[in-house]
Amino acid sequence: MADVTFHFDPLCPWTWRASRWLVNVAEARGLDVEWRSFSLAALNEGKEIPEAYRAPMAASSRALRLVEALHADGRDEDAAAFYTELGSRVHEAGAPLSGEVVAEAVKAAGVEDAAAALDDESWDAAVHAAHDRAFSSAGPDIGSPVIILEGAKRGLHGPILSEIPGVDDSVTLWDSIVPLFHSPIFFEVKRGRG
Repeated sequence: MADVTFHFDPLCPWTWRASRWLVNVAEARGLDVEWRSFSLAALNEGKEIPEAYRAPMAASSRALRLVEALHADGRDEDAAAFYTELGSRVHEAGAPLSGEVVAEAVKAAGVEDAAAALDDESWDAAVHAAHDRAFSSAGPDIGSPVIILEGAKRGLHGPILSEIPGVDDSVTLWDSIVPLFHSPIFFEVKRGRG
Protein backbone atom coordinates (compact mmCIF):
# COMPACT_ATOMS: atom_id res chain seq x y z
CA MET A 1 0.00 0.00 0.00
CA ALA A 2 1.10 3.59 -0.66
CA ASP A 3 1.95 5.97 2.18
CA VAL A 4 -1.26 7.88 1.46
CA THR A 5 -4.37 7.08 -0.56
CA PHE A 6 -6.30 10.07 -1.87
CA HIS A 7 -9.89 9.30 -2.89
CA PHE A 8 -11.31 12.06 -5.07
CA ASP A 9 -14.03 13.16 -7.43
CA PRO A 10 -12.62 15.47 -10.12
CA LEU A 11 -15.78 17.59 -10.11
CA CYS A 12 -15.22 18.96 -6.58
CA PRO A 13 -13.24 22.24 -6.26
CA TRP A 14 -12.56 21.62 -2.54
CA THR A 15 -11.04 18.29 -3.48
CA TRP A 16 -8.84 19.96 -6.09
CA ARG A 17 -7.35 22.29 -3.47
CA ALA A 18 -6.74 19.40 -1.09
CA SER A 19 -5.06 17.41 -3.87
CA ARG A 20 -2.64 20.24 -4.64
CA TRP A 21 -1.90 20.53 -0.91
CA LEU A 22 -1.14 16.81 -0.81
CA VAL A 23 1.09 17.05 -3.89
CA ASN A 24 3.11 19.72 -2.05
CA VAL A 25 3.36 17.49 1.02
CA ALA A 26 4.26 14.38 -0.98
CA GLU A 27 7.09 16.20 -2.75
CA ALA A 28 8.42 17.72 0.49
CA ARG A 29 8.18 14.50 2.50
CA GLY A 30 8.85 11.86 -0.16
CA LEU A 31 5.41 10.27 0.22
CA ASP A 32 4.01 7.78 -2.27
CA VAL A 33 0.40 8.70 -3.14
CA GLU A 34 -2.22 6.33 -4.52
CA TRP A 35 -4.98 8.14 -6.47
CA ARG A 36 -8.39 6.47 -6.20
CA SER A 37 -12.05 7.22 -6.83
CA PHE A 38 -14.59 8.84 -4.59
CA SER A 39 -17.73 9.09 -6.69
CA LEU A 40 -20.15 11.93 -6.05
CA ALA A 41 -22.50 10.13 -8.46
CA ALA A 42 -22.43 7.04 -6.22
CA LEU A 43 -22.81 9.20 -3.11
CA ASN A 44 -25.93 10.79 -4.59
CA GLU A 45 -27.52 7.69 -6.13
CA GLY A 46 -31.30 7.81 -5.79
CA LYS A 47 -31.31 11.59 -5.21
CA GLU A 48 -32.61 14.21 -7.59
CA ILE A 49 -29.60 15.82 -9.28
CA PRO A 50 -30.15 19.36 -10.62
CA GLU A 51 -29.89 19.57 -14.40
CA ALA A 52 -26.80 21.82 -14.24
CA TYR A 53 -24.81 19.07 -12.49
CA ARG A 54 -25.85 16.06 -14.59
CA ALA A 55 -23.44 16.47 -17.53
CA PRO A 56 -20.43 17.39 -15.36
CA MET A 57 -21.19 14.47 -13.03
CA ALA A 58 -21.38 12.11 -16.02
CA ALA A 59 -18.01 13.40 -17.29
CA SER A 60 -16.55 12.92 -13.81
CA SER A 61 -17.83 9.35 -13.68
CA ARG A 62 -16.14 8.62 -17.03
CA ALA A 63 -12.89 10.14 -15.74
CA LEU A 64 -13.00 7.96 -12.63
CA ARG A 65 -13.21 4.84 -14.82
CA LEU A 66 -9.87 5.86 -16.31
CA VAL A 67 -8.41 6.55 -12.86
CA GLU A 68 -9.31 3.02 -11.75
CA ALA A 69 -8.04 1.47 -14.98
CA LEU A 70 -4.71 3.24 -14.54
CA HIS A 71 -4.57 2.17 -10.88
CA ALA A 72 -5.27 -1.46 -11.81
CA ASP A 73 -2.34 -1.28 -14.22
CA GLY A 74 0.00 0.08 -11.51
CA ARG A 75 0.00 3.53 -13.08
CA ASP A 76 -0.80 5.81 -10.14
CA GLU A 77 1.63 8.44 -11.43
CA ASP A 78 -0.31 8.52 -14.69
CA ALA A 79 -3.58 8.80 -12.75
CA ALA A 80 -2.05 11.76 -10.89
CA ALA A 81 -0.95 13.36 -14.17
CA PHE A 82 -4.42 12.88 -15.66
CA TYR A 83 -6.10 14.44 -12.61
CA THR A 84 -3.62 17.34 -12.69
CA GLU A 85 -4.42 18.02 -16.34
CA LEU A 86 -8.16 17.68 -15.76
CA GLY A 87 -8.22 19.77 -12.58
CA SER A 88 -6.05 22.49 -14.12
CA ARG A 89 -8.56 22.91 -16.91
CA VAL A 90 -11.65 22.78 -14.71
CA HIS A 91 -10.62 24.34 -11.41
CA GLU A 92 -7.85 26.69 -12.53
CA ALA A 93 -8.88 27.71 -16.06
CA GLY A 94 -12.65 27.56 -15.36
CA ALA A 95 -13.69 25.15 -18.12
CA PRO A 96 -16.86 23.20 -17.35
CA LEU A 97 -16.16 19.51 -16.76
CA SER A 98 -17.20 17.83 -20.00
CA GLY A 99 -16.30 14.97 -22.26
CA GLU A 100 -14.22 17.32 -24.39
CA VAL A 101 -12.21 18.53 -21.38
CA VAL A 102 -11.69 14.94 -20.24
CA ALA A 103 -10.38 14.07 -23.73
CA GLU A 104 -7.99 17.06 -23.64
CA ALA A 105 -6.68 15.94 -20.25
CA VAL A 106 -6.18 12.37 -21.48
CA LYS A 107 -4.06 13.62 -24.36
CA ALA A 108 -2.08 16.13 -22.27
CA ALA A 109 -1.34 13.47 -19.62
CA GLY A 110 -0.18 11.01 -22.29
CA VAL A 111 -2.63 8.26 -21.30
CA GLU A 112 -4.35 7.77 -24.65
CA ASP A 113 -3.43 4.07 -24.49
CA ALA A 114 -5.91 3.66 -21.59
CA ALA A 115 -8.62 5.98 -22.90
CA ALA A 116 -10.95 3.10 -23.84
CA ALA A 117 -11.71 2.81 -20.11
CA LEU A 118 -13.63 6.10 -20.25
CA ASP A 119 -16.52 4.38 -22.03
CA ASP A 120 -16.08 0.90 -20.58
CA GLU A 121 -18.86 0.41 -18.03
CA SER A 122 -17.10 -2.64 -16.62
CA TRP A 123 -14.83 -0.17 -14.74
CA ASP A 124 -17.85 1.13 -12.80
CA ALA A 125 -17.49 -1.78 -10.35
CA ALA A 126 -13.92 -0.69 -9.53
CA VAL A 127 -15.05 2.92 -9.12
CA HIS A 128 -17.79 1.80 -6.72
CA ALA A 129 -15.39 -0.45 -4.80
CA ALA A 130 -12.89 2.38 -4.32
CA HIS A 131 -15.71 4.74 -3.33
CA ASP A 132 -17.08 2.20 -0.85
CA ARG A 133 -13.63 1.73 0.69
CA ALA A 134 -13.26 5.49 1.20
CA PHE A 135 -16.78 5.92 2.51
CA SER A 136 -16.52 3.05 4.97
CA SER A 137 -13.14 4.32 6.13
CA ALA A 138 -14.21 7.90 6.89
CA GLY A 139 -18.03 7.94 6.79
CA PRO A 140 -20.86 8.48 7.34
CA ASP A 141 -21.82 12.05 6.41
CA ILE A 142 -18.73 12.73 4.32
CA GLY A 143 -17.87 13.68 0.77
CA SER A 144 -14.84 14.09 -1.43
CA PRO A 145 -11.93 13.93 -0.69
CA VAL A 146 -11.07 11.09 1.67
CA ILE A 147 -7.50 10.45 2.74
CA ILE A 148 -6.37 7.09 4.06
CA LEU A 149 -2.99 7.01 5.76
CA GLU A 150 -1.03 3.75 5.81
CA GLY A 151 -1.28 2.20 9.28
CA ALA A 152 -4.25 4.29 10.44
CA LYS A 153 -7.48 2.51 11.35
CA ARG A 154 -9.72 5.21 9.85
CA GLY A 155 -9.56 7.65 6.98
CA LEU A 156 -10.47 11.31 7.16
CA HIS A 157 -12.64 13.52 4.98
CA GLY A 158 -10.83 16.65 3.88
CA PRO A 159 -9.07 18.85 4.51
CA ILE A 160 -11.38 21.50 3.11
CA LEU A 161 -9.17 24.43 2.15
CA SER A 162 -10.12 27.92 0.96
CA GLU A 163 -6.96 28.10 -1.16
CA ILE A 164 -3.94 26.01 -2.06
CA PRO A 165 -1.24 26.59 0.55
CA GLY A 166 2.44 27.00 -0.19
CA VAL A 167 4.88 24.22 0.61
CA ASP A 168 5.74 25.36 4.16
CA ASP A 169 2.09 25.79 5.14
CA SER A 170 1.24 22.50 3.44
CA VAL A 171 3.79 20.63 5.55
CA THR A 172 2.67 22.38 8.75
CA LEU A 173 -0.94 21.41 8.06
CA TRP A 174 0.12 17.83 7.30
CA ASP A 175 2.06 17.59 10.54
CA SER A 176 -1.02 18.83 12.40
CA ILE A 177 -3.38 16.37 10.75
CA VAL A 178 -1.35 13.14 10.87
CA PRO A 179 -1.88 12.58 14.63
CA LEU A 180 -5.65 12.80 14.08
CA PHE A 181 -5.53 9.77 11.78
CA HIS A 182 -4.10 7.71 14.63
CA SER A 183 -6.38 8.97 17.41
CA PRO A 184 -9.23 6.51 18.04
CA ILE A 185 -11.28 9.20 19.80
CA PHE A 186 -10.95 11.96 17.19
CA PHE A 187 -14.20 12.75 15.39
CA GLU A 188 -14.28 16.19 13.76
CA VAL A 189 -12.82 19.69 13.73
CA LYS A 190 -14.83 22.29 11.86
CA ARG A 191 -15.45 26.01 11.52
CA GLY A 192 -17.74 28.11 9.35
CA ARG A 193 -16.68 29.07 5.85
CA GLY A 194 -17.38 32.79 6.35
